Amino acid sequence: MLIDEVEITVLGGNGGPGRVSFYPKSGAGPDGGDGGKGGDVYVNSTSDLYALSKFSTKNIWQAQNGQPGGSNRKSGGNGKDLSLEVPIGTLLTDQEGTTVEINHLNQRVLLAKGGLGGRGNHFFKSSSNTTPKYAQPGLKSQVKKLKLKLKLIADIGLIGLPNAGKSSLLNELTKAQARVGDYPFTTLEPNLGVLEGKILADIPGLIEGAWTGKGLGHKFLGHIEKVNLLIHCISSQSPNPLNDYKIIHHELEKFNPKLLGKQEIILLTKSDLVEKTDLDIKIQALSRTKKQILQVSVHNWESLQHLIQVLQNF
Repeated sequence: MLIDEVEITVLGGNGGPGRVSFYPKSGAGPDGGDGGKGGDVYVNSTSDLYALSKFSTKNIWQAQNGQPGGSNRKSGGNGKDLSLEVPIGTLLTDQEGTTVEINHLNQRVLLAKGGLGGRGNHFFKSSSNTTPKYAQPGLKSQVKKLKLKLKLIADIGLIGLPNAGKSSLLNELTKAQARVGDYPFTTLEPNLGVLEGKILADIPGLIEGAWTGKGLGHKFLGHIEKVNLLIHCISSQSPNPLNDYKIIHHELEKFNPKLLGKQEIILLTKSDLVEKTDLDIKIQALSRTKKQILQVSVHNWESLQHLIQVLQNF
């Protein structure tokens, strides 16, 4: 299951305490060492789309604490850093509202610093205090409460009302294995496939009122923001394809007007299931949108090949 939004708390390791210790020989003075530094917490990018799933069962992550100082002026070991992997396209927002965006593979970002180790009593030795009997505790680490939200980074997004044939089309174009069926919300999470090096995302079916949170709502509208090209799938069996187009167009506009500036193709799917005269009428009605209109059927090899050629030019 794709997890695309989680909240976690990250903590660096606490610094190790300094040691209070004296050389065994009488009068030789203090020999307590410093504590080790606590580990830092980093986030690393990964191409694994499902990397956020591990945070759904564990939401507190802490790096290793620094070790206490030892005798004979020996410093404690530093705590190990903790690296967390998140998918490319993840937004990390802290409690102050600062957002970091993970956009590149092998990107590494520091989230929380570990605390410094405390000084041992040897550090505090002076001419006026030859036998200090105290040491510093280690410093506490940084603590960050973060909201992680994944926005898919895909080249092409398939959008449309439920049952518009998006999942079937993705399966044919990319050999993906998206679940299909003739009922609302067949796609409950985005499915991805690759066509000629381009990543296609099947965005779950939207419904009227999605921008207000109705149905799957904002959960998947946000994934459309990253794609370069929108393929607006409309079933050829729809009695009013222009109205279907307007419904989705309205949802995009209400959610983020900038989405309307993206390149867009209208795709009449399931074209093998209607008569050519009926199909021509629907294409004529959709021509009012001023968008490029194509017709396709997953059972028509030539229509699929033509679509592939068109997509290769984007």
